[in-house]
Amino acid sequence: MSLIEAAKSVLFQNLSLQENESVLIVTDDHKYEIADLFYQAGKQLAQDVAIIRMPTRTKSGEEPPKLVSALMKQADIVLCVTEHSLTHTQARKAASEQGARVATMPGVTIDMLENGAISADYNEIQELTEQYCQWLDRGDKVEIKKDNVQLSFSIKGRKSIRSTGVFTEKGQSGNVPSGESYIAPIEDSANGTMIIDGAISNIGVLDEPVTLEIKSGRLVNASGKNGEKLLDLLGDGNGRTIAEFGIGTNKKARLTGNVLEDEKVYGTVHIAFGSNKSFGGKTEAGVHIDCVIKDPEVWIDSVKI
Repeated sequence: MSLIEAAKSVLFQNLSLQENESVLIVTDDHKYEIADLFYQAGKQLAQDVAIIRMPTRTKSGEEPPKLVSALMKQADIVLCVTEHSLTHTQARKAASEQGARVATMPGVTIDMLENGAISADYNEIQELTEQYCQWLDRGDKVEIKKDNVQLSFSIKGRKSIRSTGVFTEKGQSGNVPSGESYIAPIEDSANGTMIIDGAISNIGVLDEPVTLEIKSGRLVNASGKNGEKLLDLLGDGNGRTIAEFGIGTNKKARLTGNVLEDEKVYGTVHIAFGSNKSFGGKTEAGVHIDCVIKDPEVWIDSVKI
């Protein structure tokens, strides 16, 4: 499949693009060449297609320029082909509230268009994602266990998000490629220790684990080779508040150092820190950093899932 055909497949299969719909491609200086593939593909599928390029953001969760935010609210479909994630921004949330179907592709690479998570069975992803979300929606307490340490937190009253990578209805949004069930924990409820041995967004695949200590929902220490780097990314404020718990549901996804694919790997879970107001939490931090855990034990209300 050519790269243009792969881009057309995303617009058609994942976003159900119709000929009479408007499409906005949002990109930055780092990902413009890949974004242009989607622009070229979009021109073959619809008449109302535009692309806007902005300076590259410095980290995931950072808001785009106000002009970009305003344009996102005007389109039927918004595809964010950027270096860092716009998923958990107010700009994305506002576009969704206006009815736009928004797909975010932070850090997408040519390799990902040709192989890996994007080529998954999306029917299987939807089934697995639904199954895990039902467990999350019924549950009150989550425990993650790994190498004799554990982290627990409350999800009582919070609603899970089904991130399947397929968006057919107004206001739907998420990553492409995708495959995760995720939820915003109660912000001050997390306590314990967790070993991060997969990957960390903005850092990459880990060659040494990072050990996190969390008290009353706040990351108080990160030890290991990349511990200080993680703390620097999160800053001293709300960025250190637990924001997300997610479960990977994409069997084609690989651990590559690209969080877009890493957090979708089947058999992994991830916790994130920073902003979560865009999906049911209370925190605005201007940053959202995911930490992937390989092969953990996960318990919801004392039932191992």
